[in-house]
Amino acid sequence: MRFIDNFFEAISCLRMNKMRSILTMLGIIIGITAVIAIMTIGTSMQGYLEQTMSGFGVNNVTVSLRSKTDEGPRFAMSIGRITGVQDKDLITNDMLTDLVNEFPDEIKAFSIEENIGMGQTIKGEDYANLMLTGVNPEYLTANNMTILRGRFIADDDMEAGRRLAVVSDKLVSNMFGERDPIGQELVIQTMTHIDIYTVVGVYEYDDGGFGAFMGITTASDYDISTNVYIPLTVAQRVNNTQGYTNFTILTELGINSTDFARKVETFFERYYNRNDDFGVGAFSMESIVAEVTSMLNTMAMAIAAIAAISLLVGGIGVMNIMLVSITERTREIGTRKAIGATNGEIRTQFIVEAVVICLVGGLIGIVTGSALGAAGAAYLGFPAQASVSSILISVGVACAIGIFLDTILRTKPRNSIL
Repeated sequence: MRFIDNFFEAISCLRMNKMRSILTMLGIIIGITAVIAIMTIGTSMQGYLEQTMSGFGVNNVTVSLRSKTDEGPRFAMSIGRITGVQDKDLITNDMLTDLVNEFPDEIKAFSIEENIGMGQTIKGEDYANLMLTGVNPEYLTANNMTILRGRFIADDDMEAGRRLAVVSDKLVSNMFGERDPIGQELVIQTMTHIDIYTVVGVYEYDDGGFGAFMGITTASDYDISTNVYIPLTVAQRVNNTQGYTNFTILTELGINSTDFARKVETFFERYYNRNDDFGVGAFSMESIVAEVTSMLNTMAMAIAAIAAISLLVGGIGVMNIMLVSITERTREIGTRKAIGATNGEIRTQFIVEAVVICLVGGLIGIVTGSALGAAGAAYLGFPAQASVSSILISVGVACAIGIFLDTILRTKPRNSIL
């Protein structure tokens, strides 16, 4: 019997035994659905993470003071000042100059910030929560910020020490409504200071960073805390500092940021090898993306492997049903052998039926798994991305289960009719 005849015969048998066929496919459907849905969500999460973190500049290198004695996180990146840091421990402008002279072809610019702390601006019944941060002009490029109105901090503002502020559109909505905020004054109160700043620019608030990815949200847009940027020199004057606890290096194109981060750490050892409390650590966003992506892939594969157990159970169900089917169809098998069919041809017929069951179940699983995966990704707030590899692997395994029946059926017991 030709393969095409076996195929149509298999379809006919499935139609005649609808309930049994559906129950046989159920394990395959559930297994493939689970694998594809989980891998689709994992792929969507990974793509979202890479896109989000690329906004922070994957080729940039972040340099920070780190404690030599604490057993906590290696990099002491925190809000405000690092506990215990003295002026002698800070990274100075002379160090930055030497760094540029050491690596003139790798360094494009420095993005530097000085955190003053949490605060508020209040006018009548209107208020806005904020984080007051001093930055230099390169901070705009390093963080891919979008200026909606006005301008960002300039070098002239740094040199003159002007009390200017660049605020978010969220703060503008809270404090000014439809009024033009450019040129307006803000009275900003922090834990230690109250100062007046003139608004010179408005940037677009982006909640698509780490906070959104980890599910960190605030009660409402009105209570949300956004950054207010002022000239770095003003922030240093407020904090009474002359150095930095951290900064970001904008590297030139084509530079391996992970390797360059190691060179930067080695460079700063000459300044901190006699410092018993602090040293300097450097890392690239590229390395963090790689580590987090690897972690997500491992988690997704582990969960998918657990889900694949149902695929194995479904395959065992197919084997059992097909073996039972042989016993039930003894008369049909005898008739076919009587008219000249060989044992191999009859075994092939049952194998084709098994493969068709797995393929039909696989197609249903692809549809349901893709739909559930897209729905899950949308619910979590990630753009859905189909996992092609999970589709190919899961359906391939389903077909392999059907083909594996060839081995089972060829291993004949003594009283087998085949």
